[in-house]
Amino acid sequence: MIEIKNVTKIYKDKEREVKAVDDVSLNIKEGEIFGVIGYSGAGKSTLIRMINGLEVPTTGEVIVDGEKIDPTDKKKLQRQRSRIGMIFQGYNLLKTATVLENVMLPLKLEGLEKELAEQRSEKYLRIVDLWEQKDRYPAELSGGQRQRVAIARALAHEPKILLSDEATSALDPETTESILKLLLKINQELHITIFLITHELDVIQRVCDRVAVLAKGKLIEQGNVLDVFTNPEKEATKKFIGITDTMGVPLEILKPYTTNGQLVVLKFIGQTANEPIIADLSAKYGVSPNILGGSIGYLKKKAYGRLLVHFDFQSEKEFDDAMAGLRTQDIYYERVEI
Repeated sequence: MIEIKNVTKIYKDKEREVKAVDDVSLNIKEGEIFGVIGYSGAGKSTLIRMINGLEVPTTGEVIVDGEKIDPTDKKKLQRQRSRIGMIFQGYNLLKTATVLENVMLPLKLEGLEKELAEQRSEKYLRIVDLWEQKDRYPAELSGGQRQRVAIARALAHEPKILLSDEATSALDPETTESILKLLLKINQELHITIFLITHELDVIQRVCDRVAVLAKGKLIEQGNVLDVFTNPEKEATKKFIGITDTMGVPLEILKPYTTNGQLVVLKFIGQTANEPIIADLSAKYGVSPNILGGSIGYLKKKAYGRLLVHFDFQSEKEFDDAMAGLRTQDIYYERVEI
């Protein structure tokens, strides 16, 4: 659906040049929600704007639905953009137009008849639960409602792809949750591919199928959200998502546990994360587990967890048998060395 091939974007002025995006390649599948996460200045906004031609790659190419995005061909670009909706952090609504007029205006500019434009606008305002507010002005709406208007306006073109540029970053947690639920609804019911950028981990966890981590313009890591969050390969990814081997437990607390037994990080995925499996290990294998730290999170309602555990045992075989038993229940471990 979206192919980003070896894309680099360089900005130049008289004194220096800045490589905002550095040789990034991504392949976004039709129907998925793909997220790009990174700190401010990572190159996320530049990357997403190349998908609809708002930014032009210095090198590399972007292909959407089998066609290269070419900003030099204005007629072709206009047709391509009609298949790509976009929402922004700042809403970009006309203050002097009503909710309905804001959604209708781009359709009228495209030459759609007023009656048809109104029918389509009503359809999408109902999808975002704002039809009852159609005669109100943006200043009379909350931030979340204004973002819903922006989403309805983006959907009114009936695009195949929806781009989201930090759409929830200015919203409070409760409103963010409602917008994320709406994006899931749009993806599932309208079968629209969503490409979003964010610096918020919770956004990725709540809605995305796959994720790419960007840092200083470079692609650090990408993959299934569950894999990246539970088993990140790169140190930069671990730092960003807050994963450390010691789970935030101070080293002075852990030091006494290094004289005997074994410190491990256990990884749980799915239903296993909610089951009291650790408590059964002592009776089954003769080991004594001591939980020192941990966390449980949710990725699209699927639980995942990490526990820092010290195991005391009489023999290495007891420990090995216990770990083998955990693996049969889809629990994996890593030894922690301090």
